[in-house]
Amino acid sequence: MQNGKETDIQLPSLDELFSSQEERDDAKLKRIYEIPLEEIDPFPDHPYKVRDDEDMDNLVESVKANGIITPATVRRKEDGRYELISGHRRMRASELAGLKTLRCEIVEMTRDEATIFMVESNFQRTQILPSEKAFAYKMRLEAMNRQGERNDLTISPLDKKIRSGQELAKSVGDSQAQIYRYIRLTELVPELLEMVDARMIAMRPAVELSYLPEVAQRELVECIDMQLCTPSHSQALRMRRMQEEGKLTPEVIEAIMLEQKPNQKERIVLHGERFRGLFPKDLPLSQREDYVAAAMEHYGKYLQRMSRQQER
Repeated sequence: MQNGKETDIQLPSLDELFSSQEERDDAKLKRIYEIPLEEIDPFPDHPYKVRDDEDMDNLVESVKANGIITPATVRRKEDGRYELISGHRRMRASELAGLKTLRCEIVEMTRDEATIFMVESNFQRTQILPSEKAFAYKMRLEAMNRQGERNDLTISPLDKKIRSGQELAKSVGDSQAQIYRYIRLTELVPELLEMVDARMIAMRPAVELSYLPEVAQRELVECIDMQLCTPSHSQALRMRRMQEEGKLTPEVIEAIMLEQKPNQKERIVLHGERFRGLFPKDLPLSQREDYVAAAMEHYGKYLQRMSRQQER
């Protein structure tokens, strides 16, 4: 006590007493290690696609020349393996480059903390597909809601959800309403979600279609498959309304889809399994129109050759 005032004396910890300054400085540094690729597992339900495209080819060449400049981020699992939080493209590039290890920072995080970090780190990418945003927003919002439940037990679940949505909207740039529109896309069957990513179906009709049950969505996919056209917003709204009234059948879906849309170009409608079997199984729906056009051009040239032969 000095001059009638208590003095707060901070005693050193045991670690500080029995470690050197160099060791204490090392402990403050990021823990960067070369971890064998075979010991690293991808993040469960990782929402971002890792594509072997031109950008990946460029990344592979960079890794071969310079190695991994920015370390990936992992956390230890209970079984002794590692869970990849950030760096899935870097890990794939390392595999393609023939590396055996990945330069990683090891962090201590809960699953919810890791989920939020994973989503935030990937939002720095220049191109994010609607499906990637949809599942990323859903995962992050669920993690934030769980954190809110643990941290404040006096708030109702609805208030927690609203607060989490508002907080997420501030951090990502999309409005709260737009975030929930994206999350609705996770209710689409994969075929329809692929069409949203390919810009064949716009956001507004996609959200309406997400309220259809899976059976109706798959019937719609078959109809799109045959007619080579996708629903407008008004058509999607009518399908949802007919579903709510219990009147949506395959016949109704086809009737709605056959309606001529404003400014719609002339289209050829292909019915039946006969035509579906003519397309290669791995041909994306977005490329079928080009496939039909190329086939018709090829057949037209064949007819011209046959006509010339007959004239000789």
